[in-house]
Amino acid sequence: MATGESSRREGSLEAPTRHPLDWRSPDFYNKDSLFHELERVYDICHGCRRCVSLCNSFPVLFDLVDESPTMEVDGIKKDDYWKVVDQCYLCDLCYMTKCPYVPPHEWNVDFPHLMLRAKAVKFKDGEVSLRDKVLTSTDAVGKLASIPVVVQAVNAANNSKPLRQVMEKVIGIHADAPLPRFESNTARKRLEHAPAAPARAEPTAETTGKVAVFLTCYGNRNAPAVVEDMVAVFRHNDIEVRITGSEVCCGMPKLELGDLETVAKHREANVAALLPLVEQGYDLIAPIPSCVLMFKQELPLMFPEDERLAKIKRAFFDPFEYLMLRHKAGKLRTDFNEAIGKVAHHVPCHQRVQNIGLKTKEVLELAPDTSVTSIERCSGHDGTYAVKAENYAFAKKICKPVVNRIAEGGFDHYLSDCPMAGELIEQGVATSEATSAFTLLRQAYGI
Repeated sequence: MATGESSRREGSLEAPTRHPLDWRSPDFYNKDSLFHELERVYDICHGCRRCVSLCNSFPVLFDLVDESPTMEVDGIKKDDYWKVVDQCYLCDLCYMTKCPYVPPHEWNVDFPHLMLRAKAVKFKDGEVSLRDKVLTSTDAVGKLASIPVVVQAVNAANNSKPLRQVMEKVIGIHADAPLPRFESNTARKRLEHAPAAPARAEPTAETTGKVAVFLTCYGNRNAPAVVEDMVAVFRHNDIEVRITGSEVCCGMPKLELGDLETVAKHREANVAALLPLVEQGYDLIAPIPSCVLMFKQELPLMFPEDERLAKIKRAFFDPFEYLMLRHKAGKLRTDFNEAIGKVAHHVPCHQRVQNIGLKTKEVLELAPDTSVTSIERCSGHDGTYAVKAENYAFAKKICKPVVNRIAEGGFDHYLSDCPMAGELIEQGVATSEATSAFTLLRQAYGI
């Protein structure tokens, strides 16, 4: 390609590449530098507008431009730049599916990591509410809420309309937003002493045939039944399964808050727990896509020099990605006892950007008389985004196309690989409950 030709083309046809996040550089937190880059990227986005159908950041940005005196980015008040930042929940879809100007294009647009930088600046300047700090402290909240004496009161409060209305007024959690149920009988308690069948799985070129489960905060305290079903399916396939000796939050909630120092602390604790397992030959899986993505992408980009983390990254798999790798090597059982039927499968953003394909769909369709329709649209939930009073209406709007597809499709079941997304979808569908892919698979196996 001739020099300068790349600047004349509309966009890049090359695969996106990611640069490490230079979050320890002093310039990263320099507001003048940040605002210069925000203006540069906002201007590129304004001239393109391909991302308008994704999250609410882009409609907010384009409205600011269209309502400004110049109808260009230079007409937006600098303080209003934060309105765009506050609507980004780092789903990464603009980078991976829409933007033609991501690296290696010379314009080098990485909108999600620019939003992350802006969030980190806000956090460093103390411009974060107590509510948001509490919502992202999943370990502390989960440990307290899942205490046997406390858990019933917490779940009752979360389901009480009058108390929820008070919560909305006092702390800004929307009265109608779905909040997770807490379990005192956690996944760790259920599985820690469960007898494991002797491992009989043979290794393949890409899998060892034995896995350690990173339970995650949500899997452990909010969705232990999903974890149980996942473990049952893996053990039915003769795969040795153990749970990690300990874990702290993967760091995704604090990443979305911009609290990068806490992300770094969580990473150190989790590396200490996971690395010995990898060195003993275990592959790693987790029941929540966002947590898998942290180890596959975000943490390695924050710490590109950490060889320990690189080993963990290579060993980490989405659980259905793992099962399909086993199937392709002829090592997955397909002796199903029951059909599953017609399934609507919502693909979470943080699973889509792992670039693994529709592995949940592929595994489920191994069962007889089973068809799966995958819906590749954002649910709008994103962990803490949808529960905030100021965002709930936006989240419901983003989720509506997913709900409509399910409501109109005549499906026997619907699910999301992200249980939290499933709760918001379920609220929209209203007539039936979301399920889990592992629950359906376990039923199909008859185990």
